[in-house]
Amino acid sequence: MRRVLHRCLFVVIAVLALTDFAFAQAGATAQINGTVRDASGGVLPGVDVTATQTDTNFSRATVTDANGNFVISNLPVGPYRLNAMLSGFRTFQRTGIVLTVNADPTIPIELGIGELSETVSVEAAAPLVETRSPSIGQVVDNERIEELPLNGRNATDLIALAPAAVPQPALNATSRSMTGGQAFSVAGGQGFGVAYLLDGATHNNPFDNLNLPLPFPDALQEFRLETSSTTANSGMHSGASVNAATKSGTNLFHGDLFEFVRDHRFNATNPFNAINQRTGERANDGLNRNQYGGTFSGPLRTDRVFFFGAYQGTRTREVPADLFAFVPTAAMLAGDFTQYASAACNNGVARTLTGAGFVDNRLDPARLSPAALKISQALPKTEDPCGRVTYSRSRPVDEGQYIGKVDVQLSQNHSAFGRYMLTSYMATPPLALQPKDILVSALGGRDQKAHSLTLGDTMVLSSTTETTR
Repeated sequence: MRRVLHRCLFVVIAVLALTDFAFAQAGATAQINGTVRDASGGVLPGVDVTATQTDTNFSRATVTDANGNFVISNLPVGPYRLNAMLSGFRTFQRTGIVLTVNADPTIPIELGIGELSETVSVEAAAPLVETRSPSIGQVVDNERIEELPLNGRNATDLIALAPAAVPQPALNATSRSMTGGQAFSVAGGQGFGVAYLLDGATHNNPFDNLNLPLPFPDALQEFRLETSSTTANSGMHSGASVNAATKSGTNLFHGDLFEFVRDHRFNATNPFNAINQRTGERANDGLNRNQYGGTFSGPLRTDRVFFFGAYQGTRTREVPADLFAFVPTAAMLAGDFTQYASAACNNGVARTLTGAGFVDNRLDPARLSPAALKISQALPKTEDPCGRVTYSRSRPVDEGQYIGKVDVQLSQNHSAFGRYMLTSYMATPPLALQPKDILVSALGGRDQKAHSLTLGDTMVLSSTTETTR
């Protein structure tokens, strides 16, 4: 047993040493506040108030103060049931409460005189109203994340649904940054002035301050965009903050599988593609894109330990057939540039070459560079009088995202979680697949990996004191 524990400890230390990680703040959580009164409007101190998450049976309790007020903070997002009990009064119960990221709704409670065994149940209540948050924000919930169409299934694009959020494509991630970064100007702020949090931990790319990849839609619970006077939890950048939460397991096992396919056989042929000289048909672009994966979650121990795992892979194969270049023709290599300078090859305007040695757009072949002539032998031959030649370029792309999360309810006042996410992007340089085609550039290859490890620990020390790491 001791040997097994030592091996597990070694694995944890190795992961921490090789991975950028952060301790979560109280960012991907919510809280409930309110005041308990009797039927005449008088405040009731000493009332036991309990919030219970219906998916996991996780609960947290507090007692109202001398003014009848209560606050239950650092609650995981999700559906809740709120109970209030005081001797000499009927038990109050309200269901249908759904807490979103950074939500702080005020829920008034009224207790009627009666026995504790009598319960007043409130269902299908009015929408929750927040009165304490100074920020202006909007929540993009799980239903919209999964149901709205997304090109490439990048959930970051949904930020554009929020008011005053304007995409800045010119500022998007450069070729040396992590693929998937998106720039948004929120309320007139800078495109790189948005703070990203995932499960309460910073999720900005230090290279350009754009976002690191967010979980794919099936693994993302929701996110909240806030601007204006943001709270201390999320006021790290001037423009706005995006606070996202990964899905968690519940007391029920749940899973799903998916696949999205794009194929050139389903598309119209590009009218600019090259024509096959033997068949007379235009070549297709060979597009084949498969995006597939799934999720699986459930309890490791009912009401106590929950897991969530997810994977998405993307495989793209494409051979574009509309690429073209201009190479020297046989006449040009013999010193005759008359056709090259003609109106047919210059958008209807004939030109006269005036460089040294040119006479009537002709040049002594002996004046041509021997090195250039040697390189021209590796170029494809063309029968086009202007030197135009079409070619293709293969650039396979393989992407993957792996997510694992474990939530533990150690006690009513103590909870912890750990989440690890790996996002990989591999694009093979075209020259590696076509080394003999000197028209193909060596640029365009990428081998990227983004690791994200977040650990969170929350403990309530008393009804007025708690600690979060």
